Order: sequence, then C-alpha cells, then structure tokens
Amino acid sequence: MHSQTNSVKIGTTAIGAGQPIRIQSMLNVPAEDIAGNVRQAKQLEAAGCEIVRVSVPNAQAVALIDAIKQEIRIPLVADIHFDYRLALDCVAAGVDKIRINPGNIGEDSRVKEVAQACRSHGVPIRIGVNGGSLEKQILAKYGSPCAAALVESAKYHCSLLERFDFEDIVISIKSSDVPTMIEAYRLMSRECRYPLHLGVTEAGTARMGLIKSAVGIGSLLCDGIGDTIRVSLTADPVQEIRAAQDILKAIGLRREGPTVVSCPTCGRTQIDLIGLANQVEELLRPIKAPLKVAVMGCIVNGPGEAREADIGIAGGKGEALLFKKGKILRKIREEDILTELMAEIHRMTGE
Repeated sequence: MHSQTNSVKIGTTAIGAGQPIRIQSMLNVPAEDIAGNVRQAKQLEAAGCEIVRVSVPNAQAVALIDAIKQEIRIPLVADIHFDYRLALDCVAAGVDKIRINPGNIGEDSRVKEVAQACRSHGVPIRIGVNGGSLEKQILAKYGSPCAAALVESAKYHCSLLERFDFEDIVISIKSSDVPTMIEAYRLMSRECRYPLHLGVTEAGTARMGLIKSAVGIGSLLCDGIGDTIRVSLTADPVQEIRAAQDILKAIGLRREGPTVVSCPTCGRTQIDLIGLANQVEELLRPIKAPLKVAVMGCIVNGPGEAREADIGIAGGKGEALLFKKGKILRKIREEDILTELMAEIHRMTGE
C-alpha cells in the first residue's frame, strides 16, 4: 500500500493521493532545436511517457513550451536553474509544472513572484535536491551529501515557498549513491506529505543505470514510497520509459502489456533459447494485453514449470511444444515457432 501523499495536478494528470505511479523522462535534444525536441517528445509519449521535462536554459528556449505543448497530450515540465524570469515566462507560455529550487533564485521577492504566478495558473513546483549540489552551509554541517543533508535541503527549499502559502509542491531528493537515495526518500516520506518523484541521478549507462534504478526505485516502491519515477540513463530517453515500465511491472504496479518468463537455460537445452526469448520480447512490445508469455528450453519440464503462463513454448531438438496454462496444444517446427506463437497471441488478444 502506498503512503498517502497530497494530490497534485500537473496539467490534466493527477499524482499523489493514491494515484498510479507516473513515468517521467526528459528531452535531451539541444534547446535551440525546437523541431528535434518536439519530435522526441512525441516519441516519448508514444513509448508510454506520462510526464516529460525539458530544459529551458535561456529566454529563446521558452519557445519550446508552446511548440511542444501543441504536439503532445501529456504534461510538460520546464527545468529552470537560476533565472526566475524564465520560470515566469514558462508559466505564461502554458507549461504544466516548473522544476526550480527557490533557494537558487535570489531574494524573497523573486520567490514570491514565482509562487504567485504558479498559484494563479495552477502550476505546481518540483523542488529537485541533488547530492552533487547541496547548499554550502548544509554540506558543512553534515560533512557529506548524506541522506539527512538531502532532506534538510529539501525542507529548506519547501519553507521558502510555504512562506508565501504555496504548497503545490513535489519533491525529489536524488543521489547517485543508491543506499543514500533510498535512505533519503524513506526519511523524507516520514517528514512530509508532498508527492515524491523517485530517481537515482547520474545512474550511468543503459546497463548499470537500469540496475541502480531498479534497486533504488524498486526498493522504495515496495515500501509504498513514491508517486512518479524517472530512470535516468545515459542512453536514448525511450529506453528510460521501457525500463520504468519494466520496473513497475516487476513489482506488480503495472498490468498493461505482456510479461516474458524464460528459463536461464541448462545442458538440456537443444534450441537457441536466448535468441528466441529476445525475439519474443521484441515482438510483444506493441501488445497491450497483460499476458504472461513463457519461453522455456525443455520439453520435459517447460510446460509444467510455466503452467501459470497464459501461453508459451518449450523448445526441443528442431521443434517446440506450444502450450496454454501448462496444457500442450501442439508441436511446431523450430522455424515456425515465432510465427505460430505470435499468431496464437493475436488470436487471444484480438490485437
């Protein structure tokens, strides 16, 4: 059961207060390439992204907001660092959420102006604390970017907005160190009711970044902590969406789309099961039905071991058994495995 947080509306998408965990990613096309950003935003939406963020480093980049908003239906977040005027411009341009740290934009009057603009337009603010950019006084107090330091920084930024009665807040407290990230979010979840955006920052390449994100994000989601997630990868952002979907499916928080179960192979395997499993996984990507599909390497044990699967194959020498819920349907030739399996899946799902 997820911990109860406040409800926050990002455009037409609600987060927190028991809403489904939302998947987020960020555009990585240079800000001056408006067409490229629009194209990538549409790709991410098609892949299943539910909230997309774009960097707005200068006044020219504000043009991205309207251009992207016209082409996508999912909420758009503007990433602002130090210039509060860019936040005001993005709000005026119709952005759905601002990511900014109030402590970085200067005097109280600027914080107040941003808070008032966001309130009047119904735009929430995400405070994004990062282990690599803590305030000097907090770092001096704790000696390192530990979990308690991250939480204190987040609470400091929240207090600047709360001073002006602004509480439409989302918090992220990311670290590239997985245990620190987990501890920080656990601590934060006990200290506030603001929705939490989970992520391991600078997680790494597609391989290592996925592992670190699965451990960090997955642990917290299993604790009932977290309202939105981003898997940060040094890779095509579409891979972030697929990784996030897989993490949610592995935990049981998403039912949409097939799940492949496959054996790790052994000396009894007489078929190219590794290649077959990868091909099946790729062919299943367009399918929306929540099927469990088994790709097993042994005719003797496969159907029984995977009896919970909706459909599956068990490979033998030059052939395979096609089965449903452990019940064998028929034998098929090795060269026909993919064709017959997918034909049966299309019949089952109507897709």
